[in-house]
Amino acid sequence: MAGYGYDRFSESAYDLKNFSGPQIGSRAPDFKVATLSGEQSSILKFDGEFLVLELGSITCPLFQSRRSGMSALAKAHPEISFSILYTQEAHPGQNIAQHKNMAEKVNNASRLRDEDHELRKILIDDMDGTAHTGFGGYPNSVFIINKNGCIVYFSDWNNPRRTTLALNNLLEGRPAGRQGLFLPATPPVAIKTLRRAGAGAAWDFAKSLPVMFWKNAIRRNFLTLVRPNRPIAPDHIC
Repeated sequence: MAGYGYDRFSESAYDLKNFSGPQIGSRAPDFKVATLSGEQSSILKFDGEFLVLELGSITCPLFQSRRSGMSALAKAHPEISFSILYTQEAHPGQNIAQHKNMAEKVNNASRLRDEDHELRKILIDDMDGTAHTGFGGYPNSVFIINKNGCIVYFSDWNNPRRTTLALNNLLEGRPAGRQGLFLPATPPVAIKTLRRAGAGAAWDFAKSLPVMFWKNAIRRNFLTLVRPNRPIAPDHIC
């Protein structure tokens, strides 16, 4: 991924053909992150039977479209740890610009909690996007990590229904199964998110929409369906 911390969105900022993040069955990378209270923590510091780690930002229509489904999943499974890795702003605009320092990044992450009422634990990456790029650098990926620190499910684009099925499979002692299909952002949520970001966000999004639709909803989904599924046990040791 090139141009981390971009001021204007373009699909060229992401390599949408080759996901470079950790794969299922591999050890999850661990990174130092900050909490909203200012404490230092790490990605793999969790107490639950599994960690469901989702990547996102308040200007990402995909992430915002998934939040209700992921919040419902978290409420249904108090025995599981759920965290959000706060990344760069996916679609910065005049109102919510790309962060220029950690104070601005923490402020935006705090708005996710205070204005959007997000209850999951929010972890804040550094300004270089070390953890974000270490987990592939996509705007809205999801990973399920077991107590051994191994990735037992991942999807480069989060699909809450498929993530729910994957977690249920794991809790029942079965492999999680294949990645979820890419689903476009819900139009009302996308409009609200881009308007909130301010001038420039919607235009940049619209310019890249045809290419993003081809690469994600068509090409990526086709490959997801035809690629063989690698079964990984819930208690996998990597």
